[in-house]
Amino acid sequence: MILINPSTGAELDGSPASASVDEADAVIARAHDAFPAWRDVAPGERARLLRAFAALVDEHLEELAQLEVLNAGHTIGNARWEAGNVRDCLNYYSAAPERLFGRQIPVAGGTDVTFHEPLGVVGIIVPWNFPMPIAAWGFAPALAAGNTVVLKPAELTPLTAIRIGELAVEAGLPEGVLNIVPGKGSVVGERFVTHPLVRKVCFTGSTTVGKKIMAGCADQVKRVTLELGGKSANIVFADTDVAAAAAGAPYAVFDNAGQDCCARSRILVQRSAYDEFVGRLETAVKALRVIDPADEQSEMGPLVSAGQRDSVQAYLDGASVAFTGSVPDGPGWWLPPTVVESTDTTEAVWREEVFGPVVAVMAFDDEDEAVALANDTEYGLSGSIFTSDVGRALRVARRVEAGNLSVNSHSSVRYWTPFGGYKQSGLGRELGPDAPNAFTEEKNVFIAH
Repeated sequence: MILINPSTGAELDGSPASASVDEADAVIARAHDAFPAWRDVAPGERARLLRAFAALVDEHLEELAQLEVLNAGHTIGNARWEAGNVRDCLNYYSAAPERLFGRQIPVAGGTDVTFHEPLGVVGIIVPWNFPMPIAAWGFAPALAAGNTVVLKPAELTPLTAIRIGELAVEAGLPEGVLNIVPGKGSVVGERFVTHPLVRKVCFTGSTTVGKKIMAGCADQVKRVTLELGGKSANIVFADTDVAAAAAGAPYAVFDNAGQDCCARSRILVQRSAYDEFVGRLETAVKALRVIDPADEQSEMGPLVSAGQRDSVQAYLDGASVAFTGSVPDGPGWWLPPTVVESTDTTEAVWREEVFGPVVAVMAFDDEDEAVALANDTEYGLSGSIFTSDVGRALRVARRVEAGNLSVNSHSSVRYWTPFGGYKQSGLGRELGPDAPNAFTEEKNVFIAH
């Protein structure tokens, strides 16, 4: 596949070849062969290797960031954060090998102990919207727990994953422990699902594809973690600082050009504050700096591909567009940040995951209606609640059906806290202190006295 710079539409040098089924099988076999030795590496030594890997990523942070600007169209500020997140995840999970504790459970007639043992080969399928962090959220805890990894980057954005795989070997990880396999989802990703030596699949992407992966894994009773779509709500009550809520709202949905499963792409505003909020939101959206993502001042870049731009544009046909921001003149897959005012909850732009720089705004009257509207979706990944009433914040947070909620903030992801969704937004949790356990079997051993 020929890779394209989303900012310019120009072809990139160095497009990798797509692996065949036979090539995928060979990589999986290599990971399987490397597993026993990696599993048996002393915990302290495995920790040291992960720290060395993190340090080398840090040394190459700017290289990785610039590569992501070219390949994915991310703003340079975002890309630096993303490369730094790989480093931080490796450092965080480097503590896990020496803390992968079992338990001693009181029983009659003997001693009972448990162990967390690695699964074997883990297959990780990474999307194109956040190629570096999502890869690390899978491989860092999986490696820490003693597994080997085969990782398929997205077809559109493989370059940083390939480079990170090279850095792993350079840092001292044995050959075959972390393997990068570029290729089509229908070939390489499907082989992760069907190959009996792959003991777990981690997939981040669309709900439609996630359901197929889950069904495929069922055939071998194979473990699976799914992080899927989202249609998150940003709930703004009238008792909040409306100016601050409006100023922050664009960054909750237009970050990464809206290509974010956590995007707060539905804004619910209490009716008494609606007009003020929308007026201030227009000012904030029109001030958003949508420019060359390589520019240090850029706040939003292009969409990842022409196809993605066309898909997002289709949602705007017939929609009630209130206002838009700006985009650069010239080539590239640009679409302006766009605000739609909605009154119909059956509209596609309100119900479906647009995955682009489009946000729909709707008024509500009271707390019960806000919760009902927020929950009226098949998704349940993230969301925000803006209010000055702590009691209301807790009540609403407990009632909204989503895995990650922020009060007076739009923060969704921290590597030291769990991340995942309700309903059709996914299955299982990533990140946080317990993530390595999700890459292990728990073994119970009873010793008779």
